[in-house]
Amino acid sequence: MQWYEILIVIFAALFVVGVIVWQIIRKKQGKGGCDCGSCSHCAGCSACRTKEAKPKDPAANENQHTQSP
Repeated sequence: MQWYEILIVIFAALFVVGVIVWQIIRKKQGKGGCDCGSCSHCAGCSACRTKEAKPKDPAANENQHTQSP
């Protein structure tokens, strides 16, 4: 391998690592993946939208079917 080929491999690896770090930082900030601004017309809306935690409702568990002993 020539010296310039090694540089190309290093820059390509740094680019990939930079994109991964950038996506991790965006995920921790609560931002989506596509950043299209309006996910209503986005085909991948469910994949890029951050998931909101649903509050647990103890009354909802009372209506579930249980087996009798």
